[in-house]
Amino acid sequence: MTNRHAVVVGAGIGGLTAAVALHRRGWHVTVCERAPEPPVTGAGIGLAPNALRALDAVGVDVSRAIGGAVPAAMGVRRPDGRWLTRTGTADMAARYGMAPLAVPRRALTATLAAALPPSALRYGTEVTGVDGAEGRPSVRTAAGPDLSADLVVAADGIHSPTRRAHFPAHPGLHYIGETAWRTIVDAPDLRIPAMSETWGRGARFGVTPLVDGRYYLYATAVVPPETRFADPRTELRQRFGSWHDPIPALLDRVGRLDAADVLRNDLYDLAAPLPYLHHGRIAWLGDAAHAMAPNLGQGGCQAIEDAVVLAHLLPTGERGAGGNGAGKRGAGGDGAVVAALAAYTAARRARTDAVRLRARRVGRLGVLRNPVVVAVRDLAVRAMPARLALRGMDDLFNGFRLPA
Repeated sequence: MTNRHAVVVGAGIGGLTAAVALHRRGWHVTVCERAPEPPVTGAGIGLAPNALRALDAVGVDVSRAIGGAVPAAMGVRRPDGRWLTRTGTADMAARYGMAPLAVPRRALTATLAAALPPSALRYGTEVTGVDGAEGRPSVRTAAGPDLSADLVVAADGIHSPTRRAHFPAHPGLHYIGETAWRTIVDAPDLRIPAMSETWGRGARFGVTPLVDGRYYLYATAVVPPETRFADPRTELRQRFGSWHDPIPALLDRVGRLDAADVLRNDLYDLAAPLPYLHHGRIAWLGDAAHAMAPNLGQGGCQAIEDAVVLAHLLPTGERGAGGNGAGKRGAGGDGAVVAALAAYTAARRARTDAVRLRARRVGRLGVLRNPVVVAVRDLAVRAMPARLALRGMDDLFNGFRLPA
């Protein structure tokens, strides 16, 4: 008897986490990724305590695979270098049981991919549609042939074609008013001890030490959508070259990169929540389900939570076997999968939409441009005790739970 088959659309962090979690529950997994190969460039990602707990729940130890070094502190600065708020990562570890880790995305996806059978990964395989979602789905691919599945996990990103196909009345994406640049640089001589985000007037610059000793840099600016820039390296120098140390020195390193190594994207979130995170036997997760602004660093973290909760609620891969309560609703048969997807929507929709809205609200602070309003903002941030600011993250960092 063959095991249940899940087709995962997209080999990003959420899709690969779902594939690993399902594989470890006995499912036969096929991951379809339209890119011809794993990414060779990319940016970094912060793994907050909630994401690290979720990964631990499926047996993925990121610190063992990638490294566990963390910065000494993190906080917000002004362009002149003055700290508005700063928290020691030791305080975070004491409060949440662990400190956040910042890792290269490429290293994280490679770690997840290595936990799968090589035959599970199909690069250069674009999914063109999903038919029969109400019964046994058939996944159409440009490469052919069609794939029959018991479950389709749509992890196909912020512009998700499967979301548009199955929720045609949804308003889609909302431009949040900013564009972003991202890159990774080597600068071991700078010895930057803290993770920081600097707020200017309608612009931000982030510096994140990665576990491998490099630095993940990101910057945002308020511009009209689809604004074109001739050279991202020159643009960053013009916008941020006069800001506090070590930003100018880091921009010198950026100038040595190829222009293609500096990623730029306009920033969008989902204009409204999806009515459900599933349809028939398709489940959406990550940006495909609840694209959010990056202001809380929770986009990838929530995708990881989605993937782990989804796999936890589903029956095991062995046909006729129940699991985690789902089998009780359908004796482990086909009804168990359908019931599990309804439970997934119930478990994840409210949390992810609350994070999406909170990220949008926080972002409004960073896009302020009026000098008087910016001064008031900075005073308000400085006046908040660090312990209260840290306490305000409790619902995010302690919010991951596996449903009964």
